[in-house]
Amino acid sequence: MPQVKANGIDIEYESFGRASDPAILLIMGFSAQMTMWPVSLCEGLAAQGFRVIRFDNRDVGKSTHLLNKGAPNPMEAMAKLMSGQPVAGAPYTLDDMAADAVGVLDALGIESAHIVGASMGGMIAQLVAAKHGARARSLVSIMSTTGRRDLPPAKPEAMGVLITPPASNSREDRIKQGKIIWRTIGSPGYPATEEELDRVVQFEVDRVPYEPTGAARQLFAIVVATPRNDILKNVHCPALVIHGADDPLIPVDSGKDTAASIPGAQLVIVPGMAHDFTEALVPIYLKHIGGFVSAAEKAKAA
Repeated sequence: MPQVKANGIDIEYESFGRASDPAILLIMGFSAQMTMWPVSLCEGLAAQGFRVIRFDNRDVGKSTHLLNKGAPNPMEAMAKLMSGQPVAGAPYTLDDMAADAVGVLDALGIESAHIVGASMGGMIAQLVAAKHGARARSLVSIMSTTGRRDLPPAKPEAMGVLITPPASNSREDRIKQGKIIWRTIGSPGYPATEEELDRVVQFEVDRVPYEPTGAARQLFAIVVATPRNDILKNVHCPALVIHGADDPLIPVDSGKDTAASIPGAQLVIVPGMAHDFTEALVPIYLKHIGGFVSAAEKAKAA
């Protein structure tokens, strides 16, 4: 896959559809590679008349890993914030990652795009729409949050499995841990088949060497981020919030708070959906994302 230089780093990306079509920029979540956006979803959106771009965030996949910035302790930072202590020394911020996303658009010569983000990617997408408003034709925030401190926390088992490293760096243990993660946060109403889970997790493990410090830096950026409720008032493009009713990692109240914080935002709550992108969920995403961005394009052209 090709790379671009954006915001001072190398970013791996992939594009679906015609370059002349309106763009959709997909921003993936914490520690997940761009390949977690299903190809069937990307191709389905492209078939609806869009150029779909997915990319590896910094510190994940084949984009630049900022090893020189060390491995911070996100849990220690979280404990300090909860006790009212200041936290310093973030390797980078979610704002930096939003600048990466804008940098991808710059490098590809795209003036504006529909900005679609999932989980941490939703946080980044929110910042793109709020702080780089001219670049956002619309905003779709999926399974994400404003970061408001008093929102319900993740279920302990969901957060626990996400921050638990594999038993070793071996391929077998990494695959085993990956399956445990996706079974724990996966959608009860739209589960992945065993074959799908094997295929997805093995592909992710085999795509790049194991490098855990990048996940620590990303999580630190999430933990220390300022709540976005106030800045989301600056979002003036059409906005859609999609959230699973059964999300154990970012509970549905966070999706409701996100929609309430964005002027005119639409909210779609999906029963049976949790915190993943299974093939069973692709028709749901195609319906809501595709329908929303198509309507936004029509409104823009009117």
